Amino acid sequence: MTPRLFSNRLLDWFAVHGRRDLPWQVRPTPYRVWVSEIMLQQTRVTTVIPYYQRFLSRFPTVKALADARLDEVLHHWSGLGYYARARNLHRAACRIRDHHGGRFPRQFDAVVELPGIGESTAGAILALACGQRHAILDGNVKRVLSRFHAVDGWPGQTRVKRELWTLADRYTPAARVSEYTQAIMDLGATLCTRTSPDCGSCPLQSDCAAFAAGRAADYPQSRPRKDLPVRKTRLLLLSNSDKAVWLEQRPPAGIWGGLWSFPDLGQDEDVSGWCRKRFGFPVLDIESWPVVRHTFTHFHLDITPVVARTGDCEAVMEGVEGVWYNTRSPDERGFAAPVQRLLERLQQSAGH
Repeated sequence: MTPRLFSNRLLDWFAVHGRRDLPWQVRPTPYRVWVSEIMLQQTRVTTVIPYYQRFLSRFPTVKALADARLDEVLHHWSGLGYYARARNLHRAACRIRDHHGGRFPRQFDAVVELPGIGESTAGAILALACGQRHAILDGNVKRVLSRFHAVDGWPGQTRVKRELWTLADRYTPAARVSEYTQAIMDLGATLCTRTSPDCGSCPLQSDCAAFAAGRAADYPQSRPRKDLPVRKTRLLLLSNSDKAVWLEQRPPAGIWGGLWSFPDLGQDEDVSGWCRKRFGFPVLDIESWPVVRHTFTHFHLDITPVVARTGDCEAVMEGVEGVWYNTRSPDERGFAAPVQRLLERLQQSAGH
């Protein structure tokens, strides 16, 4: 199939079946498209939409995002996961404010230099918002091209990725780039799905190598599988006589970087002794809740929540950075999903 026929079939299909009412398709400025593209990385459209709407309502411009506290940005991201995306959004917004006059750059090289933006994301922003001709290679496009050409190998391999980039560039037309880019993403999202692809409705079916071989479900080939290691931690859910909970902000690097969380305890640490040494007061009614497993990309984290109470204590403890957080009157802070769920459970438990 020639590149022109490939793109024309996609565009004809998109004219009838394409998605045109997504929030970021309304007034598609580079900023609005950028936020959507970052949110959509490893996250479903239906999950992203309400987050996107709240995020844009609070941060309608690059400057609004750059001028906001990182805590507030993370608060509006809480629940979406992969929090480095939010930290990079904020860093990039600050760079745009400080080095690009608050205007999202329109040059590909300048966009790629921004934190958290790779070649595919940069291409998508400039294609969708500015109509510039750039190929993209997100997960949907990888799947479509891998099946259409029956490309062997895991797309994360250098050789396979290089081949897919060549194909992506070959099929990207010179005109109607914005529509074509949305069309190929839509095809992967709605028909050429990871499981149970709807090949019967696909405009590319007649020339699809994977379909002809009866092996559409075999492409793209999976990453070589290995068992995820398991890490363990204990989190201290410490409340005071006012029923506030002690929280500490995690370091910028590492898991849940910059988010607020419960203090980490060593696996064999004596809770009362640890609290006396760290905070200078004893704790009461120590109870361990069942283990909660949270899975990251590269490992499982088994969390043992340890619930404890303290009596009267100073509002600010010298040498210890953190806050007494009122779960009944919460302020805007960023929490990882497991921490948010534990806060809600603590609030619902007796006495909160």
